[in-house]
Amino acid sequence: MARRTRAKGLAAGRTAAQIAEEIHEACGPQFGTTKIKSHRLSYGIALADVIEQVRALFERDEKPPPGIGETLLSAYESGLKRPGPEYLHYLCTVYRVEPVSLGYEGPCICGHGHRMPGVMRTDNLDRSDLERPSRELWIQPPTSTSDGDGEEDENILRRTLLDLLRNQPNTQLDGPVLGAVEGIRRRMDETLVSATVSPAMLDQWEESTLAFGRQYTTTAPLRLLCDVLLELSSVRAAMSRRQPMDLYERLCRMAAQLSGLSGMIMINLGDHRLARSFFRTGRTAADETGDRALRAWVTAREALVPLYYGDAREALNLAKKSRDLAGQVSCAAQAMAPVVEARALAMISGTESKKEVVDQAKRALSRARAAFSHMKSHEQEDMAFGYTEKQLYFYQGDVLTKLGQTLEAEVVLDQALDKYQDHILDQTLIRLDQATCRLLDDDVAEACRVASEAMELLAPEYRTDFLMRPALALEAAIVARAPDHPGLARFREQLRPAPHIIGEGSSGA
Repeated sequence: MARRTRAKGLAAGRTAAQIAEEIHEACGPQFGTTKIKSHRLSYGIALADVIEQVRALFERDEKPPPGIGETLLSAYESGLKRPGPEYLHYLCTVYRVEPVSLGYEGPCICGHGHRMPGVMRTDNLDRSDLERPSRELWIQPPTSTSDGDGEEDENILRRTLLDLLRNQPNTQLDGPVLGAVEGIRRRMDETLVSATVSPAMLDQWEESTLAFGRQYTTTAPLRLLCDVLLELSSVRAAMSRRQPMDLYERLCRMAAQLSGLSGMIMINLGDHRLARSFFRTGRTAADETGDRALRAWVTAREALVPLYYGDAREALNLAKKSRDLAGQVSCAAQAMAPVVEARALAMISGTESKKEVVDQAKRALSRARAAFSHMKSHEQEDMAFGYTEKQLYFYQGDVLTKLGQTLEAEVVLDQALDKYQDHILDQTLIRLDQATCRLLDDDVAEACRVASEAMELLAPEYRTDFLMRPALALEAAIVARAPDHPGLARFREQLRPAPHIIGEGSSGA
């Protein structure tokens, strides 16, 4: 509605201030659009554009960079916060109006007007004045009429993707990239709770989604995240328009899969907060499909967040919930959920009766193997949306390692490593488990050697918080066992983070 109002206003030769007044009158009663937001919409620009203008004005006035960001400006526009005198002054300067035009009483702290020469006052005009064309008072706004926030987020991810393709060494999961990631996820949430594309286009998107699942094992996390979220953004745009029920369900399925895959990537990047948010979005989308297997898959994947970053008991509860959601449906979650359950039990084995927990964990692994044998063949080959035999071996070995069953664990881990030829993350984790087994058997030298070789094979873009956590935990265990062992120095050398680590500084810690 704001875009149409702006277009008509530009065609009639109205100023941005006049168009802002019309947008507020048209959108305010129905959508709660504030006056300050109406002015941004009248220029057809994104939050980021306003922030950059404010920063440029601070720089012009030789002031330190301001702390204002898109989140704060959004709070002003939603009415949750009121700008302080200084920020209000600069926002008035950006929009070339007085505080009252932005919805705030009182004069500006600067003591003079903000209108550029030739710009008329709007706060004391009646409707007839606003409707009168005034070409001699024209302020040329930007010509873009695209979805500001969404396009800017996509542009940030595209720039990041280009930097990665050019092997730029300083490409990181930094503030702007995290903001773009969260922006796309948030708009998908908004579309799901508020909401034609051709079947051929849906077929193409579904093929792309499956392809991303295959790339999950071979592509660096941040690179894959950019691709996945650009696809998710396209799906969201399609869902924002009314669709036939069958097409809408297919879109919801893709939204659930892409959101779940994004959550999995965020785990690998070490940001558990965004991982949880993506899985929540995935659950919302999966609930729209009514597909028990899909809902169970999202929940089983979500259980990995507390398994790696939080409370093992929460992971255990989510795994049981996934198992209940799957019911009698033969699907990936029926194998995945018991494995997560076994891993969670292994993590809490030190706090309860050892034998009882070991027995429970081994029964869960037995259920997983039985469920795996009944899965469809294509699900047994899909590491992202299905569950593979090598994953089953890997996590079974991980459980046995944590339970201290080193003889069984080493046999299974050797089988798992033999099957992994492409997934560097899981290969590294398997080798760290092997090193842990050697340490539990008092072979400190071999533990240091295996751990050092595991880290040597790890490229800088994979050294995220997710992988460094178990490596550092192993280092602490070696120090506790043999602090002066000569092999420890080599392992520690490999643990030193490279200065351009992808994902460094994320909020996963």
